[in-house]
Amino acid sequence: MREMLTGGELDVLTGDYLAELTMLILGRDRLKDPRLGYAKTFLRQLEENLGHAQERGVRIVANAGGLNPGALADAVRELAGRVGVPVRVAHVEGDSLPLPQGALTANAYLGGGGIAQCLGAGADVVVTGRVTDAALVTGPAAWWFGWGPEEYDRLAGAVAAGHVLECGTQATAGNYAFLDERRDVRHPGFPLAEIHSDGSSVITKHQGTGGYVDTGTVTAQLLYETGAPRYAGPDVTARLDTVRLTQEGPDRVRISGVRGEAPPPTLKAGLTRVGGWRNEIGFVLTGLDIEAKAALVRAQVEEALSAAKRRPAEVRWELVRTDRPDADTQERASALLRLVVRDPDPANVGRVISGAAIELALGSYPGFHVTAPPGKGAPYGVFETVYVDPEDVEHVAVLPGGERVKVRHPVRTRALEPVSSAELPPALTGPTRRAPLGAVAGARSGDKGGDANVGVWVRSDEEWRWLAHALTVDRFRALLPETAPLPVTRHVLPNLRALNFVVEGLLGEGVASQSRFDPQAKALGEWLRSRHIDIPEVLL
Repeated sequence: MREMLTGGELDVLTGDYLAELTMLILGRDRLKDPRLGYAKTFLRQLEENLGHAQERGVRIVANAGGLNPGALADAVRELAGRVGVPVRVAHVEGDSLPLPQGALTANAYLGGGGIAQCLGAGADVVVTGRVTDAALVTGPAAWWFGWGPEEYDRLAGAVAAGHVLECGTQATAGNYAFLDERRDVRHPGFPLAEIHSDGSSVITKHQGTGGYVDTGTVTAQLLYETGAPRYAGPDVTARLDTVRLTQEGPDRVRISGVRGEAPPPTLKAGLTRVGGWRNEIGFVLTGLDIEAKAALVRAQVEEALSAAKRRPAEVRWELVRTDRPDADTQERASALLRLVVRDPDPANVGRVISGAAIELALGSYPGFHVTAPPGKGAPYGVFETVYVDPEDVEHVAVLPGGERVKVRHPVRTRALEPVSSAELPPALTGPTRRAPLGAVAGARSGDKGGDANVGVWVRSDEEWRWLAHALTVDRFRALLPETAPLPVTRHVLPNLRALNFVVEGLLGEGVASQSRFDPQAKALGEWLRSRHIDIPEVLL
């Protein structure tokens, strides 16, 4: 926050504090203390930086209010009085929904209208609950330029900018597929968007900060955690297949041409609940006969589970072969056998499991040890997406003076429909050579509830002529066998030279359920890039 406020010009500082997992964590906080439910980190940052923002006339907009934006607004006022920086504070609420049976949290994703109202009333700090990530940008942009609710192309341009900004340094070469040893990415600076009245923007960063901004880093973030080309939100549906990127100079990428459409008739909402109890044990297998050692301890544990009063509802084994022959360190000579169990009853994942493992310590495979002592187990969460009638959600802006203003939902809506198939370029032909896909293509992957997406892009028209035809759904499934039994959809984005694959159900019941080794699919794209495929020699 200090770097953004002191490093260069800024009109509005935005902060995205809410992920799907965060909502579950805040829900558990609120159970312990009803006064909580917001991101306390925001207050610690604000204590140090509120004066910087006030001196420079920078408005602050953050969704750190989580489940309790009103309480966070009060805490900001108390903090401002304590540090002697007078500020006008407003907040946005109304996203909280009635809790269904068994749910911990239930929140609709609101748009930027409430934020615009608060800024228009003179707020210096606006805190919200669950708004869309892009609303942190569409709200300030609509306020600044006076956009109406049906200026869809302008709003869609702001959505694109907001989506690029929402994950911070992922737009400035953080987590970027193409590692470039010539560039210093140890401490990437945070991105900012220079937004114009027509909705176009330039993505850049403060001068002198680390990392870099180019069309590749912006493409990667545009693809992150998206699905179909119609990118729906409560303010507007942005057409990602119309986005055009232009490198305007060092660390300056223009986003233009974004078309917008009326938003869908329903609002997305997220539910979280405690799904059950989970335990995990990692058996370390060292040296020779790894497969035999794994088979022995697995048979022993399975026998103990069968003898228990009740076997856990879910038992999963995974042998991870990290060992190497004739290794020069013990760790490099070792593999890991992971046992993960789940059950609605904590008793069925606690002592039953820890006892079975520890009782084998002197009577199993040679070199028996585990990565950590097994515990009692821990609760895991489940995230579920539902869709609600906007009329059942009261979007409210609470202005600095306490006045409550109801924000109207869009009058016009448009049901989401598949985009017509994009025209593909002529296929590139010629001699090929077996090589990793990542020798040519970048990838960025992530999660949306239980689904995962993998965006794949290339940097030249010639590479696109090959990728568009080579990486089909069947080829994708063959390269990533874990996706083979699942529904996979491919979306084509020619302007970005990109393909976006959505894999349904790969992540089970979402990140909080930890059903997979990589529960947020963060490295799914890097696995895909490491897989070998026939690539035209002219591209290598």
